[in-house]
Amino acid sequence: MNLIKSKKRVSDHGEVFTPPWLVEKMLDLVKGETERIDARVLEPACGSGNFLVPILKRKLAAVEMKFGKSDFERQHYALFGLMCCYGIELLPDNIIECRGNMMEVFAEYLNIGSDDQLYRAALFVLSLNLVNGDAMTMRHGTGAPITVAEWGYLGKGKFQRRDFRLDVLTSMASFSAEGSLFAGIGKHEIFTPASSYPPMTLFDLAASATESDAGKAV
Repeated sequence: MNLIKSKKRVSDHGEVFTPPWLVEKMLDLVKGETERIDARVLEPACGSGNFLVPILKRKLAAVEMKFGKSDFERQHYALFGLMCCYGIELLPDNIIECRGNMMEVFAEYLNIGSDDQLYRAALFVLSLNLVNGDAMTMRHGTGAPITVAEWGYLGKGKFQRRDFRLDVLTSMASFSAEGSLFAGIGKHEIFTPASSYPPMTLFDLAASATESDAGKAV
């Protein structure tokens, strides 16, 4: 694997990729979290997915171990594992490549193609979870604040989505810190989502992907 794409990108953006062997050693330091299906992970400079791809593979291995005997649960928890992976990347070509790499791993695990409803649902999730923007300013290239989707799996094939502004989410730590005036208050009592949605099925998520594609084509 090449650790740089070009000297100019290194000079302009400090872009250097972490080698796979080092990624695995770093992930092993938080092994329990990387192998939890519902553990949410945000990579603020995700590149083409050097960290997110192996994290997704670990989550899918956990799905196989726990739900491998039920196709229904296996598919839905695999999607939930994908939903818990987030990335922000400054360079547009990297974020496109990252989405492609994540999609490839997900589709290969479930043996699905681009015409599958689950594939379309995953594409929609990745379009929201992997963001082209600046993690330092927490804004898109357009200047708009970065919004992230908080996904939950309600069971029986239904997912919950709530959108939060990233700059609001990052302030949660100071509120929940021990000794803080707000330490005993649940985050739901302080932080309200920018948007909330009714429970969604795979069909709803796949339809959202189709609508999103149609909007881009207009």
